Amino acid sequence: MIRSPGSVGFESRRTPVASSRLTNAIATSLAIGTLSLCFVVALTILSIKASMALPFAG
Repeated sequence: MIRSPGSVGFESRRTPVASSRLTNAIATSLAIGTLSLCFVVALTILSIKASMALPFAG
């Protein structure tokens, strides 16, 4: 078995998996998704509270 030069065991030179631009784009989309989910939950809670405050007509 031939060992590649400069590598010891599982340790080798680290190579970047994704560019920083892609990482920033993913982080931005996750942040926007989280904020929109929080907005939808808050809107749902407010609408439930508003519908419970209305008198029951039946």
